[in-house]
Amino acid sequence: MIRVELPYHLRTLAKVEGEVALRIDGPVTQASILDALEAQHPTLRGTIRDFTTGRRRPFLRFFAAGRDLSDASPRAPLPAEIASGEEPFLIVGAIAGG
Repeated sequence: MIRVELPYHLRTLAKVEGEVALRIDGPVTQASILDALEAQHPTLRGTIRDFTTGRRRPFLRFFAAGRDLSDASPRAPLPAEIASGEEPFLIVGAIAGG
């Protein structure tokens, strides 16, 4: 099982507490995780990725195995620690201010 940690506002929208567990058949990529997450929690569609372009929404970042993968290819395989469920895939809300 793939483990996903969501920021508070997305957990509230999806009505989940703590981590989300996902089953993914095939390669574990950002795209496959987000596809499974949106299928399991349809209220998240369009909140993490733009409906039209499929690109990551501003002010959200993706982390895996201690690395910022926000600008990596969505189809690139994720580290083995994520695919094995040893570590969670993190979706983090960025903080902006001035």
